Amino acid sequence: MNPTGKILIVEDNPNVLELLEITLRFKGYPVATAHDGEEAISIIKQEHPALVITDILMPKMDGFALAHALRKDAHTAHIPIIFISATYVTPEDKAFALSLGAVRFIEKPIDTDDFLLTIAEIMTRGVAAVPLPLEDAEFFSRYRERLENKLRYKNTQIARTERLLESLPVDQKPAFESLLGQSIRDRDEIQRDINDLLKILGQ
Repeated sequence: MNPTGKILIVEDNPNVLELLEITLRFKGYPVATAHDGEEAISIIKQEHPALVITDILMPKMDGFALAHALRKDAHTAHIPIIFISATYVTPEDKAFALSLGAVRFIEKPIDTDDFLLTIAEIMTRGVAAVPLPLEDAEFFSRYRERLENKLRYKNTQIARTERLLESLPVDQKPAFESLLGQSIRDRDEIQRDINDLLKILGQ
């Protein structure tokens, strides 16, 4: 079955969101946008999109939680999902994404030609049947593992960058200060996801 309807882009980075939206609209695709998983759920109930393209690291509800919610609902379980990410890119991250029923995983920075080919393939050829949703216990266990793994990585990255900044010449510092700021924002977002998950699990 070929998907019909709008393509929903879920992305909290305004620059990436604008790039993807313009790229798809230029090729004639109808597009809707959301800035996090919670907003996406609301839009999906109204729009019934043909395809969801979602970032993973986002505020309020990240891409992993969004995909699990869509797969558990009979009304949305059939919607193809493409994950895009610059943070969750390890083989284990990708395996978890695919276990949630994602049809593709695209790393940032996005190659627009390859991106458009992927969209065209899905919109014209359709996709194979999606797997059954993970049981909540398995999802939460694997989700927590991915979050905690990424938190450790970000903490290491922050520590390395802070040490490096102490010895860098003044003219080289701004680029690494920007990198440090982004890493801290990512770390804080991941920590919030972990805290929210622990509340759900009653821990």
